[in-house]
Amino acid sequence: MNQMIDSLATQGYYLWDGFLTPEEVTDLRDCIPDDWKKARIGRNDEVVREAEIRSDKIQWLRRGMGTPVQEFLDKMEAIRLAANQAFFLGLFEYEAHFAKYEKGDFYQKHLDCFKGNENRRLTTVFYMNDEWSEEDAGELVVYDLNDKHIATIPPKAGRLLIFLSEQFPHEVLPTNTERFSIAGWFRINGVKDNQLDIAH
Repeated sequence: MNQMIDSLATQGYYLWDGFLTPEEVTDLRDCIPDDWKKARIGRNDEVVREAEIRSDKIQWLRRGMGTPVQEFLDKMEAIRLAANQAFFLGLFEYEAHFAKYEKGDFYQKHLDCFKGNENRRLTTVFYMNDEWSEEDAGELVVYDLNDKHIATIPPKAGRLLIFLSEQFPHEVLPTNTERFSIAGWFRINGVKDNQLDIAH
């Protein structure tokens, strides 16, 4: 946890390999329901489905999906408390969803906050892809606000990326095989019904 705090303070992001064990990743994947929904873009009345921008499917995480999901959410709560203690961010809650990218799916470059309502402050992306290879593609590419390349991150199982939501535009490159992740956001207010569909 200390390495995460230090990295967020100096770089604004942290890559945490081995956040979960292979067995924990498998247990978490086994909790994913089958009723996937096409991901959307926007907020409230502005929500749209746009195949040219993104093509993944999602499932919102909720308590009651199983012990592995509860344990994952408990770990996120520990991160929320540590980030608040270190940075006084006022993070109030965490929202997250499973994301599935089928062959050819992608998500164009975007920021994880919406103009006029920037309540997402810290983004997490957790990967659940066993035996991922370079040929599988589907990497997450991270930029700074000046469009300078920061990192290209393969979606390997057990890996967690954490970054400041307002500072790092990012995109998911087209994948060559089925790809699973959990995208999450720490928010500064307690709104629970306005779920924003942004996956990674």
